[in-house]
Parts: sequence; C-alpha cells; structure tokens
Amino acid sequence: MTSETARRRFLEIVAPSLDDAYSLAKWLSGSAADAEDIVQDAAMRALQALESAHVERPRAWFLAITRNSAMTWIARNRPKALSFVGDLADLETWEDAFASDAPDDPEQTLMQAERGAEVRSAVAALPSPWKETVVMRDIQGLSYRDIAAATQAPIGTVMSRLARARAALAKTLGGRR
Repeated sequence: MTSETARRRFLEIVAPSLDDAYSLAKWLSGSAADAEDIVQDAAMRALQALESAHVERPRAWFLAITRNSAMTWIARNRPKALSFVGDLADLETWEDAFASDAPDDPEQTLMQAERGAEVRSAVAALPSPWKETVVMRDIQGLSYRDIAAATQAPIGTVMSRLARARAALAKTLGGRR
C-alpha cells in the first residue's frame, strides 16, 4: 500500500519524465511493447521508492530506474547473444533539427528522408553504452551530470562515451551533418 505522499511525489517527480523513460526503454529494448512493460515496472519501483527516497535530480533518478529495469527485463526475457537495437522512430526529433523551414522540392525531401534513415541506422548500430549516452544527451537533452547519475558512471566516462559515439557516428555518416 502506498501513501498519499508517495502518490503526490510520483506525480511531481516521475510523471514529467515518462516520455523520456519510454524513449530510453524503446532504444534499449528495441520494442515499443517491451518498452511499455519496462516503463510500467520502473514506475512501480519509483512509486515504492518514493515512500522514503530523497530525490535531487528527478529526471536522472527516474531514468536510472528505467535503465536498470530495462537491463533486468532484457536479461530475463532475451537470449544472451541478442544485442540491443534501439527503436529508430525516436530519432525523428533529431531529424527535425536538420530540417529547414523552407518548403522543399521533392528531391530535397527524398534526400532528407534518406539522410534520416542513415542517421537512425548509425545510432542503432552503436554499442549499448554509447547509444544510451547519445540518446540521453543529444535527443533527450540531459546534462553530463544527469547522464552520469542515470547510468551510474563517472562524468568522465559519460564524456568519453559521448565523444566515442559521436566520432563513430561521424565516421559512419562520412563526417556530414
């Protein structure tokens, strides 16, 4: 049984981060349906923890719970040889950053669609630690400190993962943006 205080704190702390948690879970699990299960489990864990937890960085705190729930879910439900593949639909946010406000001609529209597919594939091909770091920083806009808290890694590790991921993306994408 959860207290009214925990429920109120849940609405203040967890609810605003549900979309980011779902996006992260989709990238880690590679499935929208699995991501729903993961986020539900993470939300239940968060609700239980809010009975007594002191939360300084709500978004990072809940994304850490989501990440841990995803890793646990994947370990229980997936063969060990399966690698993580992100849900490519989440990169639409990134693609919008490359789109111009001017109306495109059909050739430019096709080129942008092809470029978007290249970017999604390149991110999906990154190793899991690099992928989750790129998703949290460049798609969800988390600070290095929040990513470090969510992944339970030192800030220096977050920075090096991000640098390596960006270098791999630049190499894969031919250094173009």
